[in-house]
Amino acid sequence: MASTNSCSSRRRCPSPARSAHRLIRSRSSNRREVHMRIALVLAATLPFVFGVPPAAAQTAATTMPADIDPQSGFRLPLPKREELDELGKKVYDEASTPGKSLVGLQGPSGIRLYSPKTSQWLTSLNRHLRFEAGIAPRIREIAILITAREMDSQFEWAAHEPEALKAGVPPQTIDAIKYRRGIDGLDERDAAVIALGRQIWRDHRVDSATFANAKALFGPHQLVDIVLLMGNYSGTAALLTAFDMQLPAGKKPLLPTP
Repeated sequence: MASTNSCSSRRRCPSPARSAHRLIRSRSSNRREVHMRIALVLAATLPFVFGVPPAAAQTAATTMPADIDPQSGFRLPLPKREELDELGKKVYDEASTPGKSLVGLQGPSGIRLYSPKTSQWLTSLNRHLRFEAGIAPRIREIAILITAREMDSQFEWAAHEPEALKAGVPPQTIDAIKYRRGIDGLDERDAAVIALGRQIWRDHRVDSATFANAKALFGPHQLVDIVLLMGNYSGTAALLTAFDMQLPAGKKPLLPTP
């Protein structure tokens, strides 16, 4: 008797070689999607790294709100290094050193030059939470993105979407955060951080089930650090909002906001 699993045609039952080829092609397509997305986002955010050139600053001056300083990109002029005290000069030099921060002085570090001691402390805390607390890069960037999303922080999102892609956050997870979509079908750890962030920032309370799930997945110590990381970036978002930090000239917003 013929097996019920036998194929009636080659079309219905592809050869192993053909199936393997399709699998390889599918994986290659997924990799291309991630690489293309990284390239597009990085191209849009390079001004963060290299600063705004004078010509761009002049263009920005004609399009920015009237109370924005065209050189700093926010509501105060960027302090001059020679006018700072010794601690201020140290903070200035560290913030402007390539690789020390994602955006250099074209961001929150520029605003914090008005409070050098606080800036030094916050920078140390941020570095610890991001790189020394043991939070996986993927989880770290999801925690930052959900905070930026719920705070509608355009500048913060633009700085961290490319970092999330480089850390291995799937595009569909980024889109779920960006467009406030459901989290069914996402990785359970990714989904737990998104749910936690939404309840903290949107609902202003975390229900018992959401907390218990996050605690079971991350443990109490790492969960505390994840929430502290979210709090750190909410403070940065507040600073960026109050001083109306602008995106570099020519940079299109990545985050849908009201």
